[in-house]
Amino acid sequence: MPKMKTKKAVAARFRVTGTGKLKRARPGKRHILTKKTAKRKRQLRRPGLVSDAQLKMYKRALCVK
Repeated sequence: MPKMKTKKAVAARFRVTGTGKLKRARPGKRHILTKKTAKRKRQLRRPGLVSDAQLKMYKRALCVK
């Protein structure tokens, strides 16, 4: 059986932390920024974590254990 290939679209969006969780960027920081408050935009800079419900699926796509 051949090796599993990493899904490059997933690899570009997520980084694996030391504890095995996946870090992601928060959505909502691309456009229509004038109506968002400075506090909201500042909080969108901080990374989020992938939810436990989706973690298994994304790890499989990344070929991470």
